[in-house]
Amino acid sequence: QVNLVESGGGLVQAGGSLRLSCAASRSINAMGWYRQAPGKQRELVAFITRAGRTNYADSVKGRFTISRDNAKNTVYLQMNSLKPEDTAVYYCTWSWSDYVGAADYRGQGTQVTVSS
Repeated sequence: QVNLVESGGGLVQAGGSLRLSCAASRSINAMGWYRQAPGKQRELVAFITRAGRTNYADSVKGRFTISRDNAKNTVYLQMNSLKPEDTAVYYCTWSWSDYVGAADYRGQGTQVTVSS
């Protein structure tokens, strides 16, 4: 069992920035950030493998950066130039597999709201 706790969400104006954190109860593996907006399907936002390779959704490329701190068992999502369409609940995931989008465990989520 892996417990994941997200933090850093909140309300921000369009163009602003937020940094999300996800603390894991054990060593982090392949990690991802998903988001789900009301009435929409869950969407993979960013993924980072054990080796540090990253993948991003086209909608966030150039604006979001996923990173990891293995010593702290924590993964981050730096979100810049935020847009109202980024409003969603953001979830952190942990996976045994480096397959992009793999998710064996998921956190409870943190709300991000971007006002226009």
